[in-house]
Amino acid sequence: MQDSPKSTHEFQVGQRVHASGDSRRIGTVKYVGPVEGYSGTWVGVDWDNGEGKHDGSINGVRYFHAKSERSGSFVRAQNLSQGISLLEALESRYRSDTTKDEEDEMYVLSTSNKRVSVELLGKNKIQDKLSRFEELTSVSLAYMGISSPGIPCHINTRVPNIKELDLSGNLLSEWKDVGSICEQLPALRTLNLSNNLMSRYKSELPLLKSIRVVVLNNTGIDWEQVELLRQALTTIEELHIMGNNISRILPVSSSMVQGFDSLRLLNLEDNCIAEWNEIMKLSQLRCLEQLYLNKNCLGSLFYPDNGSQYEMEVMCCDNNISDLASVDSLNLFPNLVDIRLSGNPVTDSTRGGVPRYVLIARLAKIQILNGSEVTPRERKESEIRYVRLVVSRLHASPEEIKQHPRFSELKNFYGIEDERPSIGASGPQAISSGFLSITLKCVGASMGEKPPLTKKLPATTTVGKLKFLCESFFKLKSMRLKLFLQEEGSPLPLLLDNDTSSLMDVGIGNDSIILVDEES
Repeated sequence: MQDSPKSTHEFQVGQRVHASGDSRRIGTVKYVGPVEGYSGTWVGVDWDNGEGKHDGSINGVRYFHAKSERSGSFVRAQNLSQGISLLEALESRYRSDTTKDEEDEMYVLSTSNKRVSVELLGKNKIQDKLSRFEELTSVSLAYMGISSPGIPCHINTRVPNIKELDLSGNLLSEWKDVGSICEQLPALRTLNLSNNLMSRYKSELPLLKSIRVVVLNNTGIDWEQVELLRQALTTIEELHIMGNNISRILPVSSSMVQGFDSLRLLNLEDNCIAEWNEIMKLSQLRCLEQLYLNKNCLGSLFYPDNGSQYEMEVMCCDNNISDLASVDSLNLFPNLVDIRLSGNPVTDSTRGGVPRYVLIARLAKIQILNGSEVTPRERKESEIRYVRLVVSRLHASPEEIKQHPRFSELKNFYGIEDERPSIGASGPQAISSGFLSITLKCVGASMGEKPPLTKKLPATTTVGKLKFLCESFFKLKSMRLKLFLQEEGSPLPLLLDNDTSSLMDVGIGNDSIILVDEES
């Protein structure tokens, strides 16, 4: 902090500001006044990116509470900007010449918060066209420091044909300002307000019948705000509310969410929803086709028994789902053919999860699993491998059949016979169902180039025994090996880490590919 002459700028607590000369460094005013030991008036700011100097206190005196230990700082008023109007931003973006640095920084935000770079081709022709505001239909004013609409009636006369408007990363916080902008754009279909910290909804928005897509990622809204916005957005088809720390879905007038009669896609990714019962409150949204729940805290899922019909695509990556009962319940969703479960314990072999072929076998209707197509051949091979895996386990634990709802159906469909235990010299041993044709490929860096080998081995061969055989097949003496099963459609091979498991136990079938690597 350095002393500076007193400024005439006026700031208010709660106001959104950005650093002068840097419209991406955004924060919220938390304090305006003197600071002990320094002359003049200071503005205490809590920075969105967390890059400040303290937590709102200095020299043992607390002036405000910042959100983290080093997200707050004191700034002179002349080093802060209160922002500009939407019309001023339009003039700056579309009628002023851009510098090379500005062009390098030009991008738009997708609905998933990904940056998509914009390359300027035929710059002069494009600039000429964009400068004619009445022809603009898609406008990006992201991170322009917009804090107000300007004179509302001027918006409609200047840009009457805007259909897509990106206002992400600005200083907007009042819904009345958003309503004022939208009311002046009768053709507006898509509105992106991501990364604007919106205040609590206080006044009624005008009826916005034309808007179909609204993006409110990282805006600090909760479900109560969503319910209030519903009254204005009567024809909304897509709603994106990622990254808002939403943990509960709280309908206003009943136990279930009502309305949203045209909503087809609801994106709730990167929130804090832990209970599937919260998701059940959405089951009466009759038009909902896609529900994005990636990066929440869900530990399980189930199909509702309240008579509702769930007919949608569900994305549940990166949650805490660990039980196979949740996987099995997906069969009850009538139109579910595309499911994403990657990043959950149930799909992670290092956390006790199951391999891809088990998921395919348990999910009867799935055509796309974790983004990869399930071909008819992969489904057949997966289901046969799965049945053989279960058969091999039932001798030791017959009651386990209760954990495999599709086992009997698949066993009868493929005509797979039970394996009967026999007593040998060394004790009980399962009779092999035959030999498996397996291709072995060396991939270790120090193994040298070795041609793949195809071998026929008993299905009861253990992983440990196969490692020993690989040492012999490829002449890899004094080298500790690890084996991986390369599965069709799976992005990563499956580590075979239990030396006592048989090839049948781990689901290896005919024409499987085993990768031979060395321990690091």
